[in-house]
Parts: sequence; C-alpha cells; structure tokens
Amino acid sequence: MARAIIITGGNIGDVKPRLRQAQQLINAGIGIVLRCSHVYESEAWGFAAESDFKNQAMVVDTDLSPEELLVAVQEIEERLGRDRGAEAAEKARTGEPYSSRMIDIDILFYDDRVMDTPRLKLPHPLMQERDFVLAPLVEIAPEKVHPVLGKTVEELREELLARQAAVQNGEV
Repeated sequence: MARAIIITGGNIGDVKPRLRQAQQLINAGIGIVLRCSHVYESEAWGFAAESDFKNQAMVVDTDLSPEELLVAVQEIEERLGRDRGAEAAEKARTGEPYSSRMIDIDILFYDDRVMDTPRLKLPHPLMQERDFVLAPLVEIAPEKVHPVLGKTVEELREELLARQAAVQNGEV
C-alpha cells in the first residue's frame, strides 16, 4: 500500500460539486481518501483566466503503482468533463502555457518516490512555486518532507510567502 497526495482543481462551471465527485471517484476507484483539505480559491497561476480556481488536496492510500495512478486520475478527469484537446486549442490560440479547465487532478507525492519520466514527474516539479497547492497541502500534511528539497510542506509555503512578500515590497 502506498500513500499518495493528490490535488484536484478547476475553474470552469460549478467546480465544488465536481471536486466532490472527483473525491468520490478517487475513493471508489483509486483508494481510500484518508484526509481532505477544505476547498481553496485562488487566481489562475501562469496565465490570465476569467474565473478563479478552486483546489482541494487529499491523502489517499492506494494499491496502484504511480503509472497506474496517473492513468486512473486521467480517466476520472475525462469522466468529469476534461477535454485536453480543447485546452490545447485554447493554449495555441492564446499562446499561454496553461488554460482554464473543468477539472485537473495532479499527483503531488507518491510515498517518497522520486521519478522523472516523460509522462510522470514525482514529486510534482512546481508545487513549491504554487500557493494554490501549498495552502491546502499544509492543511492536510504540514510535516510531509519533500524528498528532493528536504523541507517540509510547511517550510516550503513559508519560503514561498516570504518570496512573494519580498517581491511585493520591491525587495527583489
């Protein structure tokens, strides 16, 4: 049995019920959801969006391998309305690296596994730069140590918030 930490999110349509559905589908098809954060709302990261994102992190015990888990979360995304083709077309149209979406499910951690394959990078390579990930993560796993950076999730968030404050204050 492995312990995975997953984040769900979206900003198109009525997101909160979709996040509940995602949690139910994860619990039914991937493994037992042990802890789940509140839903956090934040502005889009890395692109301009009309609507804010809602995100929720969860800790899941699973018998799936990392690759099987990736396939399973992508199947749940598709079932809940994610259209990667439409997203790709929107990114091509706007030139933005990201786009709005109905649902997004990312694997943040899989035990303390470190992987870097064309399909899957563990732990998630940008989590330490994204408060929309770290805020819900601190709620459910503040003492989780990032296996590459050697810092707890709580420390990563404190550092991110300090960097953001320094930028806002013109110190950087």
